[in-house]
Amino acid sequence: MMNKKTASLLCTAAMLVSAATGCTAEAAPASEPASAAQTAAAAAASTKIPKYVFLFIGDGMSYPQIQLTNYYLSAAQNETSPKTLSVDGENKTVLQSENHLAMMGLAVTGSAQTYDSTSFAPDSASTATSIATGFKTWSGSINVSEDFKTEYETIAEKLKEQKDYKIGVVSSVNLNHATPAAFYAHQASRNSYYEIGLELIESGFDYFAGGDFNQPTGKDEDQTDLYTLAEEAGYSVVKTTKEAEALTAKSGPVIVIEENLADSNAMPYDIDLQDGQWALADYVRKGIEVLNNDNGFFMAVEGGKIDWACHANDAASAIQDTIALDNAVKEAVKFYNEHPDETLIIVTGDHETGGLTIGYAGTNYDTFLTNMDEQKISYAKFDSDYVSAYKENKTGFDDVMKDVTELFGLTAPTAEASDGSSKKDNADSHPESGDTGALMMTQYEYDCLKAAYDETMSRTGEEEEFSQEEYVLYGSYEPLTVTITHILNNKSGINFGSYAHTGLPVEVLVEGVGAENFAGYYDNTEIFQKLADLTGVK
Repeated sequence: MMNKKTASLLCTAAMLVSAATGCTAEAAPASEPASAAQTAAAAAASTKIPKYVFLFIGDGMSYPQIQLTNYYLSAAQNETSPKTLSVDGENKTVLQSENHLAMMGLAVTGSAQTYDSTSFAPDSASTATSIATGFKTWSGSINVSEDFKTEYETIAEKLKEQKDYKIGVVSSVNLNHATPAAFYAHQASRNSYYEIGLELIESGFDYFAGGDFNQPTGKDEDQTDLYTLAEEAGYSVVKTTKEAEALTAKSGPVIVIEENLADSNAMPYDIDLQDGQWALADYVRKGIEVLNNDNGFFMAVEGGKIDWACHANDAASAIQDTIALDNAVKEAVKFYNEHPDETLIIVTGDHETGGLTIGYAGTNYDTFLTNMDEQKISYAKFDSDYVSAYKENKTGFDDVMKDVTELFGLTAPTAEASDGSSKKDNADSHPESGDTGALMMTQYEYDCLKAAYDETMSRTGEEEEFSQEEYVLYGSYEPLTVTITHILNNKSGINFGSYAHTGLPVEVLVEGVGAENFAGYYDNTEIFQKLADLTGVK
């Protein structure tokens, strides 16, 4: 058996470092040649002003997150409805992939680079600022210039003031978190949560929905409650699903807080949702009802926990939250189908998170994405519901392994198991998730997991910094938990190269009035400019 230090160092190469990082966007299917009437209609549409605008931001979502989710859905379909071909008397399964996500079916595709004034691997505050205002700023700053002397007006503020649009902001994370804040706040630091909350109230926007406020009574918990201030300003503060269901266009300005809050007082990961709990799509559907009016509306929607999951290298949770965002997009598409000449839908990301790759050195050219089905719980819920109890009760590793098998599908190696040497580049030589032994760990993987368990059990929770070796292995996450997800990811044929953001470009997927303006490769500040030009705001 390896000692803890040796096992930890050996795990670095196999479970975190990616051989290569890449992303591939599927080509759009060829369309039929446009008729003269269609061409004329398109030209006429280009002069229209979109009355209803949806802007979806998958935080941390770039091409790899979208493509992985689509491949996962395709792999599931391949298992349930396989296409087989007989070759030399042997039945072979033919891999198939279709566009399963609504966002992939939007008419126009563009790409945006995401750098900010600080970094080519930027943060959410600055990139959301670029999208919302058309200006670059420092990582960590929201809608202010680099010298902090100028406040930038957002597209949402302009549409409210100049066009009298109703405005909605929806997020699966905290409502005063960086990305939703970029549509109404102006702060040198994204961590000024209370001040951001005050600006939310002062915005006069019509519909806020999602996670709870960070620091609702200030950093030192000595300020007037943001909920009290919101109610004094004329907002209804709704904290139950029953109350949210009752909201209508006549309800007036409202702040809806998810009833079943999870980690960091955000909405639960979609993988953790229980029957009857609202998902992101439900808040978008209700937002459409609340905001719908003759003047028009703008709704910004953030799938914020895609980013959180990718930071933690939890691919299964990232996949499910990408699907959750896509389900929210479907609600906008339904509305678009009813108002095709007045609606614009934009789906983009602020940046990529995690350096996600589809492909892993240990599986060569093979992927086994249905292994993800074995994960039943997010990393965050595993930490809160299981790991905390392990520490308190000093639970032994053998008992922990029972939970690991039940919740993630990973099993301990047996004496009869292979030594885990590298497999040939042949899918037939590597078992699928439904086959015996697919998620049986090698002795090497098992030793890595045991070393991570030992590290988790030794930590007090008060550690302020870690060694380089520890950070490369575990980031700032529970060693046990992140090692479990690393092993499951790798056995599925995918990998993360980082716990942070990267400099990959992001998708810009668009449907509706003026969609053709978003084609091409451009800077993320152009998303704002194109929106401003289309809506006629100054």
